[in-house]
Amino acid sequence: MEKITIAVSGDEGSLSEEAALVYAQKKGMEPKILYSIDVEGVLNVLDNHGAELGIFPIVNSRGGVIHSSVEAMGRHNFKFLEDFSQNFKMSLMVKKHKSREDIKKIASHPQAITQCENYIKREFKNVRLIYWDDTAKAARDLSENVLTDDTAVIAPARCAVQYGLELIEKGIQDSSESSLTFIVVKK
Repeated sequence: MEKITIAVSGDEGSLSEEAALVYAQKKGMEPKILYSIDVEGVLNVLDNHGAELGIFPIVNSRGGVIHSSVEAMGRHNFKFLEDFSQNFKMSLMVKKHKSREDIKKIASHPQAITQCENYIKREFKNVRLIYWDDTAKAARDLSENVLTDDTAVIAPARCAVQYGLELIEKGIQDSSESSLTFIVVKK
């Protein structure tokens, strides 16, 4: 099995990490994942020869083109290899021993918030939304007290286990057919 370093636009537990693991498995690769949090970080790692491949989302089935990805792509030279789509589900999580009633704020990546917009309006009319760099980073930051205890995060369900959070509800995205289109690039 070929060993390869893949930079992803997310933290541990992110959808980009999941996409990279699925991609590597399909290609028969043994991946070492570098967590670059955002697309700019992925492309910087490639520029500096820190990874052989970069994987990041470019289109969200509900939110459309991910403009921050396009903007970062415009600042770097790279070779496009291929794209692929992957379905996903979002979940709502809080710190241990907290409940729905404790939630005053919800933090996540803007695209994740867009994916769950109707759910948020229906279930949490008066919460303050906080845009974060990455869904999994929001989960990590909640667990590390960067975010306050009255904050919930929207992230993949596996982040709850990974960061010791309480899973409030799974599958909160507005469409059961939510997907992201990822691209694979190299220097």
